[in-house]
Amino acid sequence: MTEYAEVAPEIVERLRAVCLALPDAYEEQAWVGTRWRIRKRTFAHVLALDSEWPPAYARAVRPNGTVTVVTFRSSGPELDSLTNAGHPYYRPDWAPNIVGMILEADTDWSEVAELLTESYCIMAPKKLAEQVHHQPPAP
Repeated sequence: MTEYAEVAPEIVERLRAVCLALPDAYEEQAWVGTRWRIRKRTFAHVLALDSEWPPAYARAVRPNGTVTVVTFRSSGPELDSLTNAGHPYYRPDWAPNIVGMILEADTDWSEVAELLTESYCIMAPKKLAEQVHHQPPAP
């Protein structure tokens, strides 16, 4: 059996604090890594990847060594901006509104919280999205 890299627990905890503060959001183990969902729709997914596995992520990121990434949803001008921003952002090709971000030592966690909150609002039913204050809790 092949061993795969795990996401550092402190990263999962930071993301968990943001995601589970959102109305009716829940966490579950994904096929790899951890994901947060509203109803049955994923709004954030964190995993560790290397240059070969998982293949779709490895092709999108092209990492040198093991990296931790989070994917989330975006739309409109923000989607365009993030798509063209370059590192640490990347654009996977498996969904039209998905963006990935490499999480590193200098990651701005306030920005991550804003991006994940916005992702939640894109995926959540309108009534739940309206309950969200667009100033997410600090991770």
